[in-house]
Amino acid sequence: MCQVSTKKTMKCHADATAVGPGKGFQASTAARSNHQVGPGRLPAKWWVQASAAPAIRPSAVKVQNQRIAKRWHVRLLVLWVLAGISVSIWVFYSMNADIIKRRQEMLSNMCEERAWMLQDQFVSSLNHVRALTALVTTFHLGKRPSALDQDTFAAYAARTSFERPLMAGVAYAIRVLHAQREQFEREQGWVIKKMHSNELQPAQAEYAPTVLTQDTLSHLASLDLMSGEEDRENILRARASGKGALTSPFRLLESNHLGVVLTFTVYTTDLPPDASAEERIERTAGYMGGAFDFESLVENLLRQLAESQAIIVNVYDITNKSNPLVMYGPNISIETAVSHTSKLEFGDPLRKHEMRCRFYKQPPIPWSAITTSIGILVIVLLIGHILYAAVNRIEKVEEDYRKMEALKLLAESADVAKSQFLATVSHEIRTPMNGVLGMLQMLMDTELDATQCDFACTAHESGKQLIKLINEVLDQAKIESGRMELENVPFELRIILDDILSLFSAEIKDKGIELAVFVSERVPAVLVGDPARLRQIITNLVGNSVKFTDRGHIFVCVHLVDDENRVDVPPERSVESVDDEELDGSQNSCTTLSGLEAADEKNSWATFKLLLMHGSSEPISTSLETSSTVNLVFSVEDTGVGIPYQAQERVFMPFMQADSSTSRNYGGTGIGLSISRCLVELMKGEMTFVSKPGVGTTFRFGLPLKKGDSSMLKKHAEANWRHPQNAPLPTKFKGKRALVVDGRPVRSQVTKYHLQRLGIFVEIIVSNKCSSAVSRVMMRCGTTNYSSNCTSGNIDMILIDKDAWGPDTGVEFSDSLKKQTDARLNGLPKLILLAMSLTNEEASKEEFRDKTVMKPLRACNIALYLQGAFGFRNHRSQARVLIEGPGSLHNLLSGRHILVVDDNKVNRLVAAGALVKFGAQVECAESGKEAILKLQPPHKFDACFMDVQMPELDGFEATRRIRKAEIAASERLPRNGDVKNGKHTYRVPILAMTADVIQATREECTRCGMDGYVSKPFEEEQLYNAVAVLFDSAH
Repeated sequence: MCQVSTKKTMKCHADATAVGPGKGFQASTAARSNHQVGPGRLPAKWWVQASAAPAIRPSAVKVQNQRIAKRWHVRLLVLWVLAGISVSIWVFYSMNADIIKRRQEMLSNMCEERAWMLQDQFVSSLNHVRALTALVTTFHLGKRPSALDQDTFAAYAARTSFERPLMAGVAYAIRVLHAQREQFEREQGWVIKKMHSNELQPAQAEYAPTVLTQDTLSHLASLDLMSGEEDRENILRARASGKGALTSPFRLLESNHLGVVLTFTVYTTDLPPDASAEERIERTAGYMGGAFDFESLVENLLRQLAESQAIIVNVYDITNKSNPLVMYGPNISIETAVSHTSKLEFGDPLRKHEMRCRFYKQPPIPWSAITTSIGILVIVLLIGHILYAAVNRIEKVEEDYRKMEALKLLAESADVAKSQFLATVSHEIRTPMNGVLGMLQMLMDTELDATQCDFACTAHESGKQLIKLINEVLDQAKIESGRMELENVPFELRIILDDILSLFSAEIKDKGIELAVFVSERVPAVLVGDPARLRQIITNLVGNSVKFTDRGHIFVCVHLVDDENRVDVPPERSVESVDDEELDGSQNSCTTLSGLEAADEKNSWATFKLLLMHGSSEPISTSLETSSTVNLVFSVEDTGVGIPYQAQERVFMPFMQADSSTSRNYGGTGIGLSISRCLVELMKGEMTFVSKPGVGTTFRFGLPLKKGDSSMLKKHAEANWRHPQNAPLPTKFKGKRALVVDGRPVRSQVTKYHLQRLGIFVEIIVSNKCSSAVSRVMMRCGTTNYSSNCTSGNIDMILIDKDAWGPDTGVEFSDSLKKQTDARLNGLPKLILLAMSLTNEEASKEEFRDKTVMKPLRACNIALYLQGAFGFRNHRSQARVLIEGPGSLHNLLSGRHILVVDDNKVNRLVAAGALVKFGAQVECAESGKEAILKLQPPHKFDACFMDVQMPELDGFEATRRIRKAEIAASERLPRNGDVKNGKHTYRVPILAMTADVIQATREECTRCGMDGYVSKPFEEEQLYNAVAVLFDSAH
């Protein structure tokens, strides 16, 4: 089989195609002809071998033996039939007994289920009635006037009736002695009446008139519960025992349904557990009762269960076993039927209850037992015929076997074709696209007028979008086929996020929206995982937000999962330099990055502040410090159009849009979110989202990543050419102090995050008014009278957002500061403006000239601007920029002799044109054989760009032969002394150049001796990364 791995698949494919077109089936047939018979397999035409021996005429003895054998065959056949009949009868009785047993078990399970549900609901209702006694004790007893009247009790009982699903209602009766009756009736305004006749209750030693009732039992008001025989017995038993008591089944008033009454005693004071019956009677204040209407309530309860009509349920009060009372169900004797009895415990130890169940219908005819036994008998009768027909079927079986072998080969070929689909599609589409994009890029580098340049740029961007779509479709195909492979390498999360910001900087400037990122200081600097796939996930989410957002902001935030779980617990101290007073009481309008409402409040200032407080106040726990894994939660928040509620269920479905107009208005294929969610799940995470139409959307996903360190990052960068190490951030700003002034606290924390990455100590002033901010700045600078001798107070710079308190209000900040100080602006710390864009008038202002940091904010970007503002020399080696324009590539490639090897003429022209543009001297070769001849040592080439897939001799084999030739030449080098820096100069760096995106292709590049990898079509930045590492490793 060729489906275990990509490596094996490719090998299988090579073996299958080596025989040439049209010869695969012949080769497989030849292989089958030499097939060795193994265990459990019969040789083809085994009966032919058995009959190949010479026939011998049987003798008379053998004929006699055959006759005897035939008679025995008849007898054995008769015995076989009799045995079959016996087995059929035994199977019938066995299966029928099993059916009866399973029917009994099913009845038992159904009955136990109903009994458990009824008992559970009954006990739950009992507990809630007990809770009502506490309500009456707290708000009614001893209160003059009572805090609990009839309306309040009725409303409360009605609203909590869902907690007592089996009860028809609850009521409270007060204990009244005969000496207190007259006063009680005068206070209540009514007289005590009998229960059943509703007449005036004659004189008794004590009474239990109902004073508080639920609306469903309002007919019990003023009735003496002691006048009812069942209720009186229940009341006396409940108050003497201190526990709930149940009556025997009786007909309830009004409804005339069969039911029981549950009674709890309400005492004037708390009693000890061992209180005597006399003490309980003496301290009795009243009685809380609840009526259970079994005929309706239990019926409603059992109706909720599936197959409620399959069985007949009876509930009995068996306190008197000789005369059980029916509480629910038909009064039909079921002793003779298949039945099951389940015990019921309703909380009253003196009352015994049980549930008896039986099937509603008679058991069906056991057709399975009948058909099985008949089937066995038929099989027994036909077995002889089957044996006789077996020989005739052998030839058919052999033919079927040959067809199955052919289908097996077809299935294996299909598996090989499927495994090569990604590579084929990628190469065949990317190869012409490489020519299209390359030629368009070369066209754009020529002198074009504005219209021609616009046409060329539009075509180039459309081609890039097509490549992006191809990549997404291929990713989706790899995910669905289970062939997506994840890396596990060290990387810097903060740098990845900075790179993503740079990707969308032009788009957000055109739209005028804010794009920012924040990473908690508790997130490790180096993590271990798949940086490329993580970048793809966040890029998809941010790109989706940019596409659907025309105002407000897009905010990418990263925190520890443990910190988010603790946001409800306030820490011991607040965030340094920021508190609620700084918002001047107007924080409701500044709770998000841009001030607009967001769909999820977890990134609002109220929650964001708690996250910051936890991050700064709580030390890292021992478990988190010692653990090798850290759980991160990523959120991408936008204030865009949101997702309609009816479309939110299909957001993660591939190729699905919110509606038919989404693709027309915003573009896209609807596959990015599906891929992102699949990648998150492959990385053992989970993705969710919150969206409100017209407000925005927030996507959140959590990922478990391993912790790393800088040494791991350095070792990986040295060992792996695909992940060059980024230059560190400059350290010349370490120790400087900055003051951030803004009107929105979340945005000020984002600015602080980027400045702290440069080693700058940051203080924050957040105010909703410009005047208030000026006052606070002056106080911090060391003066309170706003005189001209203002000093900086150790503050080296003041950073003000251009839109701190509204559009362009930050530009007016310096004017207000001048008016307050009566001093020149240069007497204060350096004033730096943070802006999305500047008009010509704003850019011409002296105080902001060369002192404006353009958004989106990135640490490397801020460092570059601050170097100019402070007059530091901008060393290119210290800036964390992989590509700064054509100058960098020109420095690397100028004067280099480079050989380009590709069988496609267009691709050769594109690659040569791109390299010549940056000063390289390029020669081309059409095949691997020609490349081997040109690279025979000694040669003049500094590097080789080699296509992987070429006819006759592909790039892999050509590289292997070139390396062998170099090794052979190196054996002669000691005699010539041609060694430079410990390396033989004959080893030319070879860079793979292919349209294939399969991981196995990349691994093969490393195995065959190549030094780098560039996928077609390659861009300037990708070329710079590869060439920089290529020449660094070569020299």
